[in-house]
This record gives sequence, structure tokens and C-alpha cells, in this order.
Amino acid sequence: MRNILRIYLPIIFLVNSCATKKEIWYLQDSEQYNNTSYQYESPEIQPNDILKIDIGALVEETAKPYNKPTSRVQGNSGGGNSGGNAMMLMQGYLVSQDNTVNMPVLGEISTEGKTVKDLQGDLVEILEKDGHLVNPTVMIRLLNAKFTILGEVGSPGTYNFSEDNITIFQAIGMAGDLQINGKRNDIMFIRERDGQRQIATIDIRSGEVFNSPFYQIKPNDLIIVNPNSPRVKQAGYIKDIASTVGFLTLIISTVILISNL
Repeated sequence: MRNILRIYLPIIFLVNSCATKKEIWYLQDSEQYNNTSYQYESPEIQPNDILKIDIGALVEETAKPYNKPTSRVQGNSGGGNSGGNAMMLMQGYLVSQDNTVNMPVLGEISTEGKTVKDLQGDLVEILEKDGHLVNPTVMIRLLNAKFTILGEVGSPGTYNFSEDNITIFQAIGMAGDLQINGKRNDIMFIRERDGQRQIATIDIRSGEVFNSPFYQIKPNDLIIVNPNSPRVKQAGYIKDIASTVGFLTLIISTVILISNL
């Protein structure tokens, strides 16, 4: 009976786990998108974003009052860089629910509908036109950009990124790539921007993903990679393996009994 089980069980799993390269390969029609134009899209600043804003001027001393004072906090002894990250976040400006940041001297500055580049330009204009500084420079960076990816990936979790733009493939790479049983043609995105929630799916087997508004990851995106049908079936079989073996044993015993009649 053991030999029979060794033969039949792998066959059962194989039949229910078969997958073709059409289901698995990325960008199967990529040659159609070769040498096509591409434009990066900077995300708009959102409430709860934390911005690092550094203001400089021709005379460095004159810019100091316009910058957030640097806090000196003793680091913990636990190692790692979590303390450093926390300190960096503390040096940033939290964007309020009203889409404003409260800055030294300048007071409340609106961020509504603006990208980081837009806000940089606005601040330079305010500092120059209102006579605050001569030849001001403004550098802004989003400190808490992150996305969450769940499901059939190597390492599900929440990931921070410092670039202005990353793509869905970079996000998947950060999470250790899709598992072989991840559903590549139905990756779900949940995106909340400007008080609106968008839910959409993309197919990374096709180069058409390049034209999707979800090709570029935006801060706070939630990405869900669901298991494909073989994976779901396999999970069911593994969960009920005792029932499966029992069922097979009953069939084999019945066959043996009938053959001995």
C-alpha cells in the first residue's frame, strides 16, 4: 500500500499544481514596448507626510532662523539605525490634515495639490519676493515614503523607500520577488490619495503594465498578491492530507477486496 501511495499522491499534487510559462513569465510582450517614451510622475504631498525642508542662502547665517532647530538626542545602545531614523523623522515637518506645514518665520505654508518640486519653487518665491533672503535655496525630501506588500511574495511587509519614484517591479524585488504560485495577472492595488480610495488590479505578464497609473508606486500603496488556483488547491490538500490519505486507503482497500472475491 505504501508503494501505491507513493505513486498516486505525487500524481494528485502534480495534476493540481501544473502551471504554464504563460501564467508565470513577466512582460511576455515586452518587445512591443521597446523604445517607447516614459515620463516620471511625482506624487503630490499628502496629509501625514513628513518633509525634511532645508533652506539656505547666499549668506549662510541669515538662513538659520528659517530652518527647524536641530535636536540632539542621545542614541540608544541597542544598535541598528532605528534610532537614527526616528531622529530624522523628528527633524521633519508633519503635513497636517489641512495640507499645511508650520515653518519657522514663514508660518503655515500650504502643500495642497503640490509635489515636492512645486513646494520647493513656492518657498523660493516667498523667500525672495517677500525680502526674507538673498538667493535662497530650498531642498525638500519626503522622509516617510513607504508601501505595504502582502501575499505570495518572498518577504511580505512594509518597506520604506527614499527615491522620488519606484516601480511595481522594484517593489516586488524589495519583497523578495513573487512566489511561483503568486497570481501575476491580478495583482491588487489599494491607493488612498486626496480623500479617495482607489482599488485596481494590474497584470505584470503584459507590457501594458507600463501604461498603468499603478506602474509607479506611490507612498502608502497597499499591494496584494493573491495565490493562484493551484496554490489554493494545494493548500486545501495539505490541510486535509489526513482525509486524502484516508480516502485513498479506502479506495485501495476496496479494490483489493473486490479483486480477492
